[in-house]
Amino acid sequence: MVKVSLRYGKTVLSSTVPDENLLESIEPRDKPGVANPGSEILRALDNPLKSKKIPEIVKKGDKVVIVVDDATRSTPSRLMVPPILNQLNSVGVQDRDVTVIFGRGSHRLVTPEEMRNLVGDEVTHRVKVVNHDCRAPDLVHVGDTSRGTKVYLNKAFVDADVRILTGDVELHYYAGYGGARKSVLPGVAGIESIIHNHQMAIDPKAKLGNIEGNPVHLDMMEAAKLCRVDFVINVVMNTDSEIVSVFAGDLEKVFLEGVKVVDEIYKIPAKGEADIVLTDAGGSPRDINFYQAHKALEAAINIVRPGGVIVLAAECPESKGSQAFYEWMKRCKNSREVEDEIKKNFGPGGITAFTMYKALEKSTIISITDLPEYESKNILRLKPAKTLDEALKMAFDIVGEDAKVSVLPMGSLSLPVLSKN
Repeated sequence: MVKVSLRYGKTVLSSTVPDENLLESIEPRDKPGVANPGSEILRALDNPLKSKKIPEIVKKGDKVVIVVDDATRSTPSRLMVPPILNQLNSVGVQDRDVTVIFGRGSHRLVTPEEMRNLVGDEVTHRVKVVNHDCRAPDLVHVGDTSRGTKVYLNKAFVDADVRILTGDVELHYYAGYGGARKSVLPGVAGIESIIHNHQMAIDPKAKLGNIEGNPVHLDMMEAAKLCRVDFVINVVMNTDSEIVSVFAGDLEKVFLEGVKVVDEIYKIPAKGEADIVLTDAGGSPRDINFYQAHKALEAAINIVRPGGVIVLAAECPESKGSQAFYEWMKRCKNSREVEDEIKKNFGPGGITAFTMYKALEKSTIISITDLPEYESKNILRLKPAKTLDEALKMAFDIVGEDAKVSVLPMGSLSLPVLSKN
């Protein structure tokens, strides 16, 4: 018997699989975190890519905005923001002239306690910290992209003399990758801009780990360039949320360098399709709600055979996470219905419903979550299980005792790639 483990919130679920049933465990490559994250951040700030250093960009009296990630990301903003503030102070920029914006797009508000946890008490006491509001009445129209997205952005962001983005680069299920340009769109963008951009996610090239010809990515990059971004600092992290690389400077260069490292760690060759795939969303905060946790299914459907089973472990302490997504799942019965409605009347949550139905149409999904049973079974079309042991038994009952099992830990971060042979 082989022991298998999946992350679940801040804990771990374990079970065993017979040796003869285990096809493989597809895990991100081991890349150790840097010995001194603070020093590595300073090194990146002092050696920017295709850009001047922050002290060479700003001057005394400038109004500066710094965009940081919200509570759905494990980005170490508390390590990045203080040295940025110190460099701003070094050329005479006062803390009162700096605003930190939580680029939450259309996600829920970041609470005061979460703000303190994300950027640190020192930052919340030194500078103004605010939530972006994608429905604010004073959003500023900065132009249109070539794909027709009217780009409305946060007024404080647009009005600033200097704009700095922080974040992390990781795989994303339809933008290809997170990071850099996503801090602008959707991060500090208006709901109309977010909707128009996300509507392109039904394009076949809008997929996990792809930016070549990906209209969502290309539109995001174009939107970010409509309102000058002066400096970007992004990190890449390993599965233990340790920083392995830091890149700073030009928006596009930082993003592309981050993508290279993400591919090295998280694009993993797979032997073949499995009858059963065991996966997790990566634990907290990536399984904070089902809206976030479902991203693990995007990776799992790459390696499950048609008619197979995916077992998803995701705690979801904040339940479904998106009422809009929930309503799409209630209203539509399959991916075709979702796609048709997206083309006619796109709204938040639609793409998540589309990708969810794509997974359900290829496989049975057994879930181990804290979601109410009615939501799991009747709305999300999942088969609930209370333990990993129970989930495995259910899976073998569905596909047979000779089923081959692949384990995909950190599914929301990974991209298993099947051999062309």
